Amino acid sequence: MENSHKYFENRDCKYYPCHEGIDEMNCLFCYCPLYHLEHCPGNPRFHEKEGRTIKVCTDCTFPHRAENYDKIIELIRASR
Repeated sequence: MENSHKYFENRDCKYYPCHEGIDEMNCLFCYCPLYHLEHCPGNPRFHEKEGRTIKVCTDCTFPHRAENYDKIIELIRASR
């Protein structure tokens, strides 16, 4: 794969696939580095629990799509 440093798939992971609807899942960002952003390019949901707002990314596939690698790196740099 061209630009293989931007893609890693772990089919042996006990949680694979952690999201449905992706043919090639990029596991490089298994834990989303954009989780701390209130406004991220993904599609999180927000739930209120015990007076706190919880960001829920269960249905978000943005960090698992190989074509989003450059955008993720750009957003990480901008959030420093």
